[in-house]
Amino acid sequence: MNHDSYDNIYIAGILNSVKTIAMVGASANDVRPSYFVLKYLLAKGFSVFPINPGQAGKQILGRMTYARLADIPEPIDMVDIFRAATAVPGILDEVLRLDPLPKVLWMQLGVRHDEAAARAEAAGIKVVMNRCPKIEYGKLSGEIGWTGVNSGVLSSKKPLMRPGFQSFGVRQK
Repeated sequence: MNHDSYDNIYIAGILNSVKTIAMVGASANDVRPSYFVLKYLLAKGFSVFPINPGQAGKQILGRMTYARLADIPEPIDMVDIFRAATAVPGILDEVLRLDPLPKVLWMQLGVRHDEAAARAEAAGIKVVMNRCPKIEYGKLSGEIGWTGVNSGVLSSKKPLMRPGFQSFGVRQK
């Protein structure tokens, strides 16, 4: 697969099929990107399991934090990696030991590892690299457009309301 660009249908298919997400590199620090991505995904109804050995046994945003993927007590649909690209092969080794295998391996903005992607795809796992699920969700749902950002998606359809915090901008009576 070409990982230089992704079709909206591919990304939407992933985001619509995923229910459980393991976030490797989740942070308890509320100014870190992984913290607010975790918060956003929880608000959208995803079940997110933070993975951070230094925080294992503690809670981040009300979710128990685990030291490693194998410690999560239920099957995972997607593994979201908030770690440097050099950590990806080791994380993929952990992913490939899971039973059942996750459907998706997602690498955050700035994270790309083509060899690991090829290994994951050979195992039947979909791969997304150098993208953020929070940004992609906002773009595809039309939420980003509410703030004046050009999402590249034009539609006359009313936005579909989902659970969680949503902004309609400033309204005047």
